[in-house]
Amino acid sequence: MNKEKFQIKAVYSTVLIATASALLLFSAPVYASTTDDRIESSARDSYIFKNYLNNDAIKITSKEGVVTLTGNVTEEPHKKLAAETVESLPGVKSVDNQLVLKDEKTAGNMDALVKERVKLEMLYHRNLSATKSEFQVKDGVVTVRGDAASKAQIDLTTEYIKDVDGVKDVKNEMVVANAGKTVTEKVEDVGTSIDDASITALVKATLLYHRSTSALNTRVETVDGMVKLTGTAKNAAEMDLATKFVKDVHGVKSVVNNMIIEKKDPATK
Repeated sequence: MNKEKFQIKAVYSTVLIATASALLLFSAPVYASTTDDRIESSARDSYIFKNYLNNDAIKITSKEGVVTLTGNVTEEPHKKLAAETVESLPGVKSVDNQLVLKDEKTAGNMDALVKERVKLEMLYHRNLSATKSEFQVKDGVVTVRGDAASKAQIDLTTEYIKDVDGVKDVKNEMVVANAGKTVTEKVEDVGTSIDDASITALVKATLLYHRSTSALNTRVETVDGMVKLTGTAKNAAEMDLATKFVKDVHGVKSVVNNMIIEKKDPATK
């Protein structure tokens, strides 16, 4: 009898082990698949992909949190913008950015690159107007035309564009018209919500493309529109500029700047 009981227990234990192993074997891929599906759909539904990258042919593939971006984009800065957005999504471990420029003839064209940076700059900031704005860039000199809500907005546009990396000078030919019609109003009117991943990508792009903040070693985190900056700056002026630029980015509700100022090596004085 004892021998039979022992055999029954042995069989029962074997069944339990086999069942547990099967559950572990199948549950992990199912969980991973669910996470990967969520990453892919979140990227496609993000504000960045719907509003800035909607004319680009980008394929998003996630496998166990490792995302691969393939396809082509119409503008060079869109490659980094896509990667930055995806990197900020929950569950993403890394991004393999294989995106290429659709028109290779524009690759390396500095004026074309500067034009796209300026265009994005106008769209990123809530206090700038992109209403019927036109840009021309020749040898680094930017000519901007279009409508502005006020003289102050025209001056701010000049200030921001002058600080874009690659810009040598600005000829601002904007005129005051349709007072109050700014990009902020446009975004709010259609009820578009900006997700945290998109805000993070916009903030990173803003800091990168401004020459005053491009060299900053900055980490950006966004939770419910509240942005936290950490990292290092050379001085207090750089920190203040970073806060100023970030506060003006669409979707940002508040900014906490926890950056620290680099300590100078006494030998360099």
